[in-house]
Amino acid sequence: MIPTLIVKTFIRLSFFMFSFLFPINEKKVTFASYRSEKLEGNLFYIHREFVGRELGYSYYFLFKKYDSSKFGKLYYFIHMVKASYALATSRYFIVDDFYFPIYIVKPRRGMDIIQLWHAAGAFKKFGLSTIGKSFGPSRQYLEQVKVHSNYTKVYVSSQKVIPHYAEAFGMQKEHIYPLGIPRTDLFFDDIKKQNIIEKYHFQFPTLKNKKTILYAPTFRGKSHYQEKFICPIDISLLRKMLGDDYVLLIHLHPYMNKGMYIDEQDKNFAIHIHGQFNIEELLTIADVLITDYSSIIFDYSLLCRPIAFFATDVDEYIKERDFYFEYKSFIPGPLFTETLSLGEWLKKGSADIREISTFRNEFFEYLDGKASERIVNHLLDNGNNKKDYED
Repeated sequence: MIPTLIVKTFIRLSFFMFSFLFPINEKKVTFASYRSEKLEGNLFYIHREFVGRELGYSYYFLFKKYDSSKFGKLYYFIHMVKASYALATSRYFIVDDFYFPIYIVKPRRGMDIIQLWHAAGAFKKFGLSTIGKSFGPSRQYLEQVKVHSNYTKVYVSSQKVIPHYAEAFGMQKEHIYPLGIPRTDLFFDDIKKQNIIEKYHFQFPTLKNKKTILYAPTFRGKSHYQEKFICPIDISLLRKMLGDDYVLLIHLHPYMNKGMYIDEQDKNFAIHIHGQFNIEELLTIADVLITDYSSIIFDYSLLCRPIAFFATDVDEYIKERDFYFEYKSFIPGPLFTETLSLGEWLKKGSADIREISTFRNEFFEYLDGKASERIVNHLLDNGNNKKDYED
């Protein structure tokens, strides 16, 4: 707890100094994330929308994954100075995940801190909803750091999930707007989707005529720390069952890319795909999605393609983190606990697309590919125009 107190004091002093020395720049937008080293996901699409309007804004980027090495910790302090300066001088400060400096300072009047949470919908619990769970923050930590405080606006996929985000962020529902998820705009752009598929076939020409299965399990462990991943699916058995007509793409969470192993005999069937394509592009490519507890099921439902669930530890996961809904009755696809039945289901190709369509309609207020446009309109209007999010 002592290191936390030191960092808190450092950030507050830096923020106070910058606030005293500099005014808010009304034309400055900062994008910040610990999740990636580059602009991607929801932040990418909002940045693109701002830039496309040619409104004369300047853009500042704070992207740095946490590194627990000695040099990494030193750089972390430097990053905190940059973050404090950006918080003190930006009109809009936009994040897509937990971002420590936000919760330490008292934001200046006249600026917005916007949360574009990286997960769509509301599936597994997060934020303050996980207090008391091994995954969640301890009450002792929350006494020192008011996690998820100070957001002025949060954007979500639908009215249905607003109560869950209000609970997770400890905020009023009135500041949560169901205008859509920016990164899902891609799924309504047929030209861009076709370009992604062509890029995939160019990079992997031998896979052109194969049915693509995407396996994307959820993150396990504590944020920012690399976790070794052991695949629960018997890849060799699945290869033998499906033959040469299928390919299995394995995409792991950024914090899980350490230690993925595929037997030599399975490498023509299973590919750990890391870095070549982002998750939105992979969902566009995939004919079938397999996951356990990942919120990408909401994104993928927009494509109305089959989804299967492979999970052997549901009860344990509920104890560790839990869900906003009863898991087995909620998921829009069959649940498997062993590879043989999964392989048989894949061979039959008997998915209930109507179930997925119903799920999609329940968790997305809009199906038009204009989430980024709505959100930027709302920001520029300072949230005064309610026609975009109320009937």
